[in-house]
Amino acid sequence: MNTETLEKMKKMRLLGMHRAFQTSLQTPRPESLTVDEMIAQLIDSEWDDRHNRSIDRSMKRARFRYNATLENLDYAPGRGIDKNQIHRFADGSFIKQNENILITGSTGTGKSYLASALGHHACLIGFKVLYMNATRLFAQLKMAKADGSILKEMARIERQDLLIIDDFGIQPFDHPARLSLLELIEDRHGKRSTILTSQLPVKQWHDVIGEQTVADAVLDRIVHNAHRVELKGESLRKKWSKNSRTKRRLINFKTLKLAAQF
Repeated sequence: MNTETLEKMKKMRLLGMHRAFQTSLQTPRPESLTVDEMIAQLIDSEWDDRHNRSIDRSMKRARFRYNATLENLDYAPGRGIDKNQIHRFADGSFIKQNENILITGSTGTGKSYLASALGHHACLIGFKVLYMNATRLFAQLKMAKADGSILKEMARIERQDLLIIDDFGIQPFDHPARLSLLELIEDRHGKRSTILTSQLPVKQWHDVIGEQTVADAVLDRIVHNAHRVELKGESLRKKWSKNSRTKRRLINFKTLKLAAQF
């Protein structure tokens, strides 16, 4: 009977229940569970399994640039990261309130990593997230207009609770990209949240977008009441590179010292 029950669970895709029931059969227990306790355990296992699989799917669909977490952020003094502010972001209230976050700073200061960490955490607490490089995003939208799939693509993006646009303004916008940006921001304004990262300070975004009327409309919707994070300090890539070289030198020195002893 137990074998048939396990097989039925598998066919019904009750994988959490299947795993829990199979484990209970294989693990001797000092005292047997009541019927209520057994049912509660099976339901909890199925709930947890489906929740974890949903998170895994969200992570894959989001396509984050880095496998980053808020716990691994570097809060060193002088970096410009306010730990209390990040903790406030972590509760997801900025997404529930349809607010934006603007992350600026020089190249290598960790903008993409911070955005990925915020997006990763948003997935964990149940939000739908999409991470896109700005250049790739607007090239993709241009292709969608050409092949007639633009409405479908815009609807897909609009459904995301949080859209992360990385490297915003790294190159000036041409007319089609400018119009796509306006449409994208208009669709999300007051309905969904957006995180933008940029090497340029916000005051220079107007010139990058170009065409004053469009730039004014876009920035009014993006910047108004947005949370701002300005990262500072030395490039983390250079810092990691220096640390890596130092470690290699220490290893080589220890190797030579050991060799000299023989």
